[in-house]
Amino acid sequence: MAIHERVPRGLTIGELARATGISVEAVRFYERRGLIEQPPRPYGGIRRYPERLVRRIQFIRHAKSLGFTLAEVGEMLALSGDDPATCGEVQRLAQGKLALLREKREALRFMESVLETLLEDCRRPADNAGHCPILEAVEEGVDVPGSPRAHRR
Repeated sequence: MAIHERVPRGLTIGELARATGISVEAVRFYERRGLIEQPPRPYGGIRRYPERLVRRIQFIRHAKSLGFTLAEVGEMLALSGDDPATCGEVQRLAQGKLALLREKREALRFMESVLETLLEDCRRPADNAGHCPILEAVEEGVDVPGSPRAHRR
């Protein structure tokens, strides 16, 4: 056996983490979540991760940057690129994510508007004698569209 054949192939967990820009703890977290497989540890050795995991982890990071949850990323990873139904499933996930993002955007706009109004109220000292408009509004409660409280009513 030649010396070059004894050199272990693959990446250590630290090398995998550096190659993908995530921490070792994140690699382990993805393993626990079932997004990547943990390679077996050879007797007396260290685990070696296949280089193909670099692309898989980059996929996970890119999907997360688009707002997909790890559960949704797992769904996408489980889909086969060879199955004609795959694109439809991914579109369904993306449409659901887009609807959620739009709902959150509207909720953020509403919160921004309420806070701007409250801060304007605070700037009118004559109207604020002995009370704080922000504390009063929080005490009374403000229903933000898309919030769990707003859905209960």
